[in-house]
Amino acid sequence: MTRMRAFSLTTLAMLAFAGNSILGRLALKTTQIDAASFTSIRLASGAIMLWLIVLSSRKKVTIRGNWFSALALFAYAGMFSFAYISLPTGIGALLLFGAVQATMISFGLWQGERFTTLQLFGFACAIAGLMVLMMPGISTPPLQGALLMLGAGVAWGVYSLRGKGAVDPIGVTAGNFIRGAVFALCLSLLMLNPVSLDRPGIMYAVLSGALTSGIGYTIWYTALPGLKATQAATVQLSVPVIAALGGVLLLNEALTLRLVLGSIAILGGIVLVIRKH
Repeated sequence: MTRMRAFSLTTLAMLAFAGNSILGRLALKTTQIDAASFTSIRLASGAIMLWLIVLSSRKKVTIRGNWFSALALFAYAGMFSFAYISLPTGIGALLLFGAVQATMISFGLWQGERFTTLQLFGFACAIAGLMVLMMPGISTPPLQGALLMLGAGVAWGVYSLRGKGAVDPIGVTAGNFIRGAVFALCLSLLMLNPVSLDRPGIMYAVLSGALTSGIGYTIWYTALPGLKATQAATVQLSVPVIAALGGVLLLNEALTLRLVLGSIAILGGIVLVIRKH
């Protein structure tokens, strides 16, 4: 793969990942759709799109996955949706991304990896940045939404760790999305009374599932062979920044000093941690 092709695919994938946060916040702030229905439609749309990609693939791809990974995927998508009822786009993406990286880094430490002094400093910076975001004040994110998004990040980190090194990532993702959609539909049935749907909300959920999730993940897996592991980890630092800008432009959200300082500390700290891996 040429460097330009890898760069182009990576850029598209990062825009797709940020688009998930933007579409989720748009749907749950500006439309009538409820969080459970958004989750169900998102996962079902992603499953259909990935199934179609598998069917049209020239390579031998089969639908795989397993129920435990699907449960982690569902937990991520569900908590993500309920968190974005109250969280601004940028803060939500930053909490999500920070929790994902913290989960994966903590797993590495548990497996016996050790930090250098610079990595310890970076980890401390990231924790300090998270504390800045959560400190009481006018722009403090709602505690329930913040905890849900942190939980979503942990679930996504678990899902990522379980899928790390998959021989057939698209087939595995397709199978997990199909199984995850089953969990999401069960959640919607359990919450049948407060169900609320409208056309814009359904449209955003379908776009989030089919476009920014299904096609986005496919593009990312296509780009990965052209990236080093550290590059793949570092480039994802752009996602919260893109999401925050999207929230400012599309939802008139404020770009606060707290968000800027927290972002610098968390993302800068993570750079220091992963650059040595």
